[in-house]
Amino acid sequence: MEHFKQSMLSLIIETSTNLPPDVRRALLRAMEYEDPNSQAGLALKMIAQNVDMACDHSGAICQDTGMPTFEIRTPVGANMITMRRQISEAVAEATKLGKLRPNSVDSITGKNSGDNLGPGTPVIHFDQHASDEIEVKLLLKGGGCENKNIQYSLPMELTHLGRADRTLEGVRKCIMHAVWQAQGHGCAVGALGVAIGSDRASGYAHAKEQLFRSLDDVNPDAQLAALEERIMKDANTLGIGTMGFGGRVSLIGCKVGSFNRLPASFFVSVAYDCWAFRRLGVVLDSRTGAIKRWLYKEDGPVVRMAKQQGLPATGREVRLTTPLTEEQVRSLRVGDVVVLSGAVHTGRDMIHHHLTTHDAPVPLDGQVIYHCGPVVLKEGTAWKVKAAGPTTSGREEPYQGDILRRFKVRAVIGKGGMGAKTSAALKEVGAVYLNAIGGAAQYYAECITGVDGVDFMEFGIPEAMWHLQIKDFPAIVTMDAHGNSLHADVEKATGERLTGFREPAAV
Repeated sequence: MEHFKQSMLSLIIETSTNLPPDVRRALLRAMEYEDPNSQAGLALKMIAQNVDMACDHSGAICQDTGMPTFEIRTPVGANMITMRRQISEAVAEATKLGKLRPNSVDSITGKNSGDNLGPGTPVIHFDQHASDEIEVKLLLKGGGCENKNIQYSLPMELTHLGRADRTLEGVRKCIMHAVWQAQGHGCAVGALGVAIGSDRASGYAHAKEQLFRSLDDVNPDAQLAALEERIMKDANTLGIGTMGFGGRVSLIGCKVGSFNRLPASFFVSVAYDCWAFRRLGVVLDSRTGAIKRWLYKEDGPVVRMAKQQGLPATGREVRLTTPLTEEQVRSLRVGDVVVLSGAVHTGRDMIHHHLTTHDAPVPLDGQVIYHCGPVVLKEGTAWKVKAAGPTTSGREEPYQGDILRRFKVRAVIGKGGMGAKTSAALKEVGAVYLNAIGGAAQYYAECITGVDGVDFMEFGIPEAMWHLQIKDFPAIVTMDAHGNSLHADVEKATGERLTGFREPAAV
């Protein structure tokens, strides 16, 4: 097994940087169906360029490389202790190389391990099979979409859909509700893994197992195949769209499995994955650990996603340079495309909590806070940002309004939008929420021209406050200083459409 560790490192790097062909095809179909001149169309163009850039540069597709989850099948007698150790070593090495972001955080102390290792990380599941080969599959699923996983216990009442019974109709309602509740927080367009039955813990595990199916496959169970087909059709009429901007495509895949359950329990477990659907696998020689073949890959050249480089200028973009004035910000309206340059300062969960009771390390009056946990490496004496897309902003809702008022911040960049408390503060202070494209980590890293410094490194690289210089950074105004919110509008409109799926389809 002298090649096993290197094989695992190759699998991790390839999974983080190269989207599999079935996902590329699904995204291309979404691009063809979506209105190219819409906000969702613009987002898909950026996503396409980001996918190509990540492959070309061997950079992380999304800066949130998630919880590495390995599903391994071995011959009888394989040394799982050695394999687990070498997988951990490969994960630590990939983190050091910047292919994985350090994501393993002590739940009690809040300390980041720095190498993606710790109790429970990475996730490794072993099983045996009759083959004499080793099969390893890897899923990198980020926190934004992980937070939109959901589990239902039937029978129950669902918002907009009424009662869901212990039937396939009840399951259908749960899946539709799962798509609706995710909105843009899980980086739509999304893909679902669904498990019907089992117990609570195993239901979630089985739901994630469905994400290892190819998006192009057909369920061997005719009833489940019909359910998957209907969900794909119906979900894409809800109008959630890419990033929750509204649009024609909200889902690129739905895979459903059924598992026996207890008489008293009927769970429907849904694993929501984002457009950056990073899942690959390898088959290894059981004697040497060398890669014999790849799973999910295909012969031939990699399918290119982008039809052009750069975003097409319309002449309607609003170009701004920090610091921003209240007058500039109040002139913006929901739907405006802003191209931003100057200084921005990252801030996630730890920073927002800290700033509610402490002074900021730099003046924030007129400045921009970026909800981002970048991948950053030190090159010589300087820091270099390797991946830098937005994180889900909803987690900062308890803090954001207070911070806007206290520090007179003029803009917040993130994804997924924020709630009523933040909207009220934007209106009061004179600030805006700019929605960047979730997962577009390589695209936005190219917009970062330098790192001026960093504070709070004790929080770990993702949670530190990075002081960045940006140039031509595109984002869309989705919450303005006049009380308008695209996110609230889309959630209301899609909720009304969801009501239309209360009853079974006419036969």
